[in-house]
Amino acid sequence: MTAPDVLTDELVVPYADAAGGGEGRIVARVTRPAAGRVGAVLLLWPALGVSASYYAPLADELARRGVATVAADLRGQGASRPRCGRGTRHGYQDFAAHDWPKLVRSVRELFPRGTPVHLLGHSIGGQVSLLYVARPEADVDGLVLVASGTVHHRSFPGARRFGVLFGTQLAALVSRVLGYYPGHRLGFGGRQAGRVMRDWARIGRTGRFEPTGADLDYEAAFAKVRLPVLAVSVAGDALAPPSAVDALCGRLAGCAVTRVHHTPASASHHGHTRWARDAEGVARHLIAWLNQLSAPPGAVR
Repeated sequence: MTAPDVLTDELVVPYADAAGGGEGRIVARVTRPAAGRVGAVLLLWPALGVSASYYAPLADELARRGVATVAADLRGQGASRPRCGRGTRHGYQDFAAHDWPKLVRSVRELFPRGTPVHLLGHSIGGQVSLLYVARPEADVDGLVLVASGTVHHRSFPGARRFGVLFGTQLAALVSRVLGYYPGHRLGFGGRQAGRVMRDWARIGRTGRFEPTGADLDYEAAFAKVRLPVLAVSVAGDALAPPSAVDALCGRLAGCAVTRVHHTPASASHHGHTRWARDAEGVARHLIAWLNQLSAPPGAVR
């Protein structure tokens, strides 16, 4: 239930679903303060298999501190349509070159001119956000990565790297055989387009961001990015350990990166997804970083 000092709304952004021969839609949950100005906006992109609504406690906490959140469901996930299946053909390139720009433009139009807009990417949401900010049309004021690292197996400690390599390549094989990834049945990642998982597996195998159908040399473009970045690793996160988060940040050599390791007060909030329920703790890191960016006095607190 939404707190009385917080307003929620829905943002729907259509897109052309070429494979399905019709229109698709990206659905986002907009959370903002009920009173007072919005000091900044965070456009939140979730992890595989995690719906936008899961981040509601964090969004509510941020709204109480003067920050609006637009939490979008990935294409084919959550409330976004159509659902992923054998006919779904999108991958990382479609996310970065089509969905991210559309949502950024819509968010810019939704809030007063001059309101800072930052990306907040969780897991794959952070990986694709990295691709987006490397693009020439990118139009955001900063990037936040929470529990988001490269999935390159060599970035994981010890024997864990072999499990990551095996798991990512198995996901790619299953996706190729079935035509989609049935993560809802396998217990990881939710139902996804096969191309998404094959792009993900390529990073796991090679460490390079070279999505299928790329219209840009992303690896070369990363060096040109100039943005403030907040990167948060989380205690107990086996899928994005500090070493993998550091490796992802290493792609942004030209950026001012603020690096934080977050340990939630409750062990029940440790891990790759449960951190989002430690709303107050995570919000403190986000607000501190936003204040470092010289937001207007009183805009965030």
